[in-house]
Amino acid sequence: MPRRALILIEGASNGPLYVQAAHRLGFHPIILSADPAQYDYVATEGAEAIRVDTTDLEALIRECSLLRSTYDIAGITSALEAVYATVGRLCRYFGLPGPDPVSIERCCDKVIQRQLLAQANIPIPAYRVAASATDVESAAVEIGLPAIVKPSVGSGSSGVQLCRTVEELAKHATYLLGRTHISQPSPRILVEEFAQGQYYNVDTMGHEVIGVGTAEFDCPPHFVFREVTFPAPLTDDEHKRIADVSLSCLQALGLGWGPANIELRWAKHGPVVIEVNPRLGAGPQLVHLAYGVDLVTEHIKLAIGGKCDLLKKRSHTAAWRYLLPDLDGTLDWIDGNAQAAAVPGVAEVKLYAQPKEPIVRKGDSQDCLGHVTATSPDRTRTETILQHAVDLIRWSITPFPPLDELPGPAQVEPGKR
Repeated sequence: MPRRALILIEGASNGPLYVQAAHRLGFHPIILSADPAQYDYVATEGAEAIRVDTTDLEALIRECSLLRSTYDIAGITSALEAVYATVGRLCRYFGLPGPDPVSIERCCDKVIQRQLLAQANIPIPAYRVAASATDVESAAVEIGLPAIVKPSVGSGSSGVQLCRTVEELAKHATYLLGRTHISQPSPRILVEEFAQGQYYNVDTMGHEVIGVGTAEFDCPPHFVFREVTFPAPLTDDEHKRIADVSLSCLQALGLGWGPANIELRWAKHGPVVIEVNPRLGAGPQLVHLAYGVDLVTEHIKLAIGGKCDLLKKRSHTAAWRYLLPDLDGTLDWIDGNAQAAAVPGVAEVKLYAQPKEPIVRKGDSQDCLGHVTATSPDRTRTETILQHAVDLIRWSITPFPPLDELPGPAQVEPGKR
């Protein structure tokens, strides 16, 4: 009898969790990737990896067809939003459960997403679409400053910036247009009203709201998470209003199979939707620690044709603090992680950066040096544990030398080589 396999198209920050869950469910995880070497967990987690162009649907179909001669493919899925529509098409080709690719594509285009949400009368920030720096400035005049400027496609807060002046606006628009021309023939930029208020993120599976978390950001103008807490402290009425608008988003966007993550802010008149992501959020571990619900495992169950178990088994508070550098330079050393991990109540300490690595902040989710996660039955106790553990971790960064101090080309006397 052939071995049962779970195909994962590319990986992501949650990639190791999918590999681990596949093993627990008795499947052999196989990662199809354009660059398998980028996933260092392939070897350590006992996964198989195959190089293939994951932007080429026909190439993926051929590879999966070859694998079927050796394995019983139980399901195909991904943790990465950028390839999730392709996952849906693969699932349909092979007769496997999966997301609706058309709905995923519409959701991943932030312009179309906002159009659909607006048509459904779901509260969103005022926005304009721009294709040039001049358009961006005109849009900002209509919306007012400060304004959020972001690319129409992307994730991880990449390219998202709060612009308070016309000069900041022009500079960031020029940067985005230069970047998007490489990947998009007709780049589009979103200029949005800055919706102010407490940030919340909602995790859903199918048509069910699993829970609502909250987060604090690092210093503007970028939107890099500093700390995420789950669940958020909400009244019953606040939770209901957030849950209701989240389910309305799923209906408006044609989502209802598998996971989704809705980001919103509680503005003057209630919840305003910032973005809907057709995937798990950044911290399914927090949901697991707080409620005992493993969203990664439940997603895989759906992908293999099973049913989800979303019953909450406990009611704890879990929090995740990111270790953020305050300057660019070379990381000299980082330590204290072992002591932090030994603190009772700490669930995980993970470092991403290694000594002697260059640290260049870009204002997105890739900026952090690592993270610490803590949990307990009490919210205040969780925060105390987390702070104590974070205080034990230290690092040193040597700033890059100023450009005018960098060595230039060697000076050569005339006539000598």
